[in-house]
Amino acid sequence: MGIEMKNFAVSIIYGLMTILVFAVLSSLIFSLILYFSNTQEQSVSLLITIISFFAVFFGGFISGGKRKQKGWVIGGATGILYSLILLSYQFLGHSSLFSLEQLIYHICYILTATMGGVLGVNILSNSDHK
Repeated sequence: MGIEMKNFAVSIIYGLMTILVFAVLSSLIFSLILYFSNTQEQSVSLLITIISFFAVFFGGFISGGKRKQKGWVIGGATGILYSLILLSYQFLGHSSLFSLEQLIYHICYILTATMGGVLGVNILSNSDHK
């Protein structure tokens, strides 16, 4: 049981690190674009949202691929932990909870990470068997 929990935790950490690295790099790129051009934040908000979902999906995918079983559980756990980290940051740093719109986004993040976990298990496990 101890090794199972360790593997579970390591898989989630890999997924979270993937999400956070993706988020930091995309934030850096978009901040540079916004700073050095006349582009307004409103004009790239949809692209930023799409990239956020891609990052969460890819984080779930990496978690599922690392774990190689129960992709929906590991992907969902990765999405939930990511949302809890953001909720903690927002609550502790800005003294506010999620708005209804943010709550909907985070439910979608969790579902997206879950789908990524399922695909990660199926795709990466199948490539290991070949």
